[in-house]
Amino acid sequence: QGQLVESGGGLVQPGGSLRLSCLASESIFTFYYMGWYRQSHGKQRDLVAYIGRNGTTNYVDSAKGRFTISRDNAKNRLYLQMNGLRPEDTAVYYCNALNDCGPMASWGPGTQVTVSM
Repeated sequence: QGQLVESGGGLVQPGGSLRLSCLASESIFTFYYMGWYRQSHGKQRDLVAYIGRNGTTNYVDSAKGRFTISRDNAKNRLYLQMNGLRPEDTAVYYCNALNDCGPMASWGPGTQVTVSM
């Protein structure tokens, strides 16, 4: 059974930055694509960005130009650098492996990001 542990969330003012980190077990990190999801209160969990083992990246429109996803394959770590944060970015952020059918592993605890004055 693989594990995912997210960290790096917190409270930040609008326009601020945070860097999220995800430590994945090797059995999960061997999957080709890794991604960051987020879930706001009362809403479904949505994919924000994903990255292939070769470094190719994809972002939802709201994240383009503000968020940067990266990975360290040697350390089984996934990162999300978030700049220019907005109140609507407030959510619990999760990482997971994914394929065309969606997320592939059991979810970790997530990390709370709150953007507020």
